[in-house]
Amino acid sequence: MFEQTFKNIDDILFKDAGADSELDYIGQTSWIMFLRYLDMLEQDKQDEAELKGEEYSFILDDEYRWSNWAMPKTTEGLIDHHKDITGKDLVKFVDFKLFPYLSKFKESTDSSNTIEYKIGEIFNELKNKIQSGYNMRAIIELADNLEFHTTKDKHELSHLYETKIKNMGNAGRNGGQYYTPRPLIRAIVDVVNPQIGETVYDGAVGSAGFLCEAHSHMSQDRDNLSTSDLKILQETTFYGKEKKNLAYIIGVMNMILHGIEAPNIIHTNTLSENIRDIQEKDRHHVILANPPFGGKERKEVQQNFDIKTGETAFLFLQHFIKTLKGGGRAGVVIKNTFLSNTDNASVSLRKHLLETCNLHTILDMPSGTFLGAGVKTVVLFFNKGEPTKNVWYYQLDAGRNMGKTNPLNDKDMAEFIDLHASIDSPGKGPETEKSWNVDTRALSEVEGYDLSVKNPNTPEEAPLRSPEEILTEMETLDSETKLILNKIKELI
Repeated sequence: MFEQTFKNIDDILFKDAGADSELDYIGQTSWIMFLRYLDMLEQDKQDEAELKGEEYSFILDDEYRWSNWAMPKTTEGLIDHHKDITGKDLVKFVDFKLFPYLSKFKESTDSSNTIEYKIGEIFNELKNKIQSGYNMRAIIELADNLEFHTTKDKHELSHLYETKIKNMGNAGRNGGQYYTPRPLIRAIVDVVNPQIGETVYDGAVGSAGFLCEAHSHMSQDRDNLSTSDLKILQETTFYGKEKKNLAYIIGVMNMILHGIEAPNIIHTNTLSENIRDIQEKDRHHVILANPPFGGKERKEVQQNFDIKTGETAFLFLQHFIKTLKGGGRAGVVIKNTFLSNTDNASVSLRKHLLETCNLHTILDMPSGTFLGAGVKTVVLFFNKGEPTKNVWYYQLDAGRNMGKTNPLNDKDMAEFIDLHASIDSPGKGPETEKSWNVDTRALSEVEGYDLSVKNPNTPEEAPLRSPEEILTEMETLDSETKLILNKIKELI
């Protein structure tokens, strides 16, 4: 049901003059789906209140509820064509009444950790791009047929929403910034293993893939969780920050579809914060992140950091180290060049990481893991509070070329997860053809704390021959071929 509905909505948006790409499709789908979800959420809360003999106070005024402006219905449950609006009137209502009304919730709400505040932020950042009121009416009717009541419904919808986010990568370079392969995220979450009672943070939240997977991981035994546990998961566990407008909206919407009603995601530039101002109250037990690669940050942004560099990901890494609680755990995706760059900033950052954290595991990912990114990546797993003595390396080899038609899957990550689970002492893992250990105490500042250690268990390739050797072999083969041909001629 959901899959076909999404396809039908995309087909309608494709025909509309206002929606130009997959990026627009997901933005426009998001605000309509959000309002439909909000309507059903309020219906459920009203039903709960009635069962308790209480009166429910609706968030939205009558005029702006889904059942009044979007899908007014008769007592028989059919759309009331005497009350519904369409065409230009519908677009006018959405642009000049609905969006302005909803955007004001941001100003009228004291706390950012409320669904009212999120309503305000969403409709401050998103604009309606659907130009045809008839197309909008068709999309609304499709959305109205969706149900969000059961956990199964929400799971299916969130899965399809993730698929749409993934497809954004095909719509342009920027779209791919919001998407990290989910098998990789799940593997990182499994290794870091966040627990109920801990806070989980992503300062480059994007589509909130890490937070959503962490939520799934922590709530997988939902039937055995107490009411208190569920409240903690809902309100005080997951935190994020995102700079880009569309990514922020997608992240909020994605978390809502995963069951977090008022996501603690702030629309801000993480790197604009001075890390020297970070206090204990700002720190988290678990950090899971894939910061943007290859950015060039301005000098005024660099002033917020002790190690100054224009590389966006390296500034984020400093932020994560500073934001991690003592004893806290992190899994961070970064370019593999971080391991070996010889510039002063890279060397200083590696030294800082090794001295302040236990960098116990480095996962080396193959080329093509990130579609369209054109860079190789590694995942840094570290605990804060003690220096690194030993690093366990794992070099992932899926046995095929990664790409659009051969993306990373959960089976690819299985061996790494299993081997890591067998480690008794952090940093001292099993030795295999794909994994090895390195004593980092031998690394020196003179050598730049180079962490790009070649797999010692890989069989050495045969040395390349000299040009003279190759030419000699070619001459020998030519002579042998000539002799064989002469013998054949004698037989004819």
